[in-house]
Amino acid sequence: MSPAPAMATDQLLAFQRIVREGSFSRAAFALGIGQPAVSARIAALEQALGGPLFTRGRRVALTPLGESFLPYVRRALDVLSEGIEVARLAQVGKRGRVTLGALGSLAGGLVGPALAQLVREHPEVEHLVKAGDHEHVLELLWDGIVELGLIAWPCTESFAADLDALLLLHEPVVLVASPTHPLARRKQVSQDELTRLARPLYRLRWWRSHHPELIRLAQASGTSVEVPMETARHMVVNGLGVGFFTRTYIADDLAHGRLAALTVRGLPPIWRDSAVVRRGRGAPLAPAATLLVEALRAEARKLGLLARTR
Repeated sequence: MSPAPAMATDQLLAFQRIVREGSFSRAAFALGIGQPAVSARIAALEQALGGPLFTRGRRVALTPLGESFLPYVRRALDVLSEGIEVARLAQVGKRGRVTLGALGSLAGGLVGPALAQLVREHPEVEHLVKAGDHEHVLELLWDGIVELGLIAWPCTESFAADLDALLLLHEPVVLVASPTHPLARRKQVSQDELTRLARPLYRLRWWRSHHPELIRLAQASGTSVEVPMETARHMVVNGLGVGFFTRTYIADDLAHGRLAALTVRGLPPIWRDSAVVRRGRGAPLAPAATLLVEALRAEARKLGLLARTR
């Protein structure tokens, strides 16, 4: 297959304008250039195509070659015009595409409201959001499938030095039970009561590894029920067992009374830190990605999740 002949946009514009105006001179006037320049552009185009595009006379007319070429010129110029407009809008964040991989525990309570607001304000921006655990989101970042990642922080994997943290989050981890659970009838519970009456106490991995305090309590309870967070939430809501959940994940259940928060005497506050990151440093974010980061920041501020920085 032979390579396509080189053609300049100004040649295609001159060709289209001559067809519209019916003469080289009027086309030159409409384009704001001299007639010799128009003639030179058409001559270069005809040389690239291997034949004449117009029959010359008092009013130029298209040759069969010109007739067959015209619809493709119109299509090419339309596509180019659309591309320029899309690029212009993308530059101000009104078009473009943004991709995010997010921890499943934050995909609903944080990413959901932030993305909903962004879609309402910028409906032309395309979004791709994938949810999973910390390791899965890192794989998405590493493979270039997503531009932004919401991961557990700090990150100690080998390529962590290549990550640029754009937004830091600090989130409480809350012990919850169904309002019908025996522990929910107490305002506070002791660690002994928790380990005896949880039935069971779920081991949930909100960090890269289990929190040491929660490992200790689970071992003291004699239970070894380790299930995904979605499974544990369903079981706790339905009165079976208790568990420590990140607050954002069960905020809606707390607000609607499906779950009750419990305070454990003598247990220090437990937190889970996370961050919105991207690979690479220095290069500016695309405008659409910047909009998403700022929407996440606004939602995190509303939820009280923004980490205090020095």
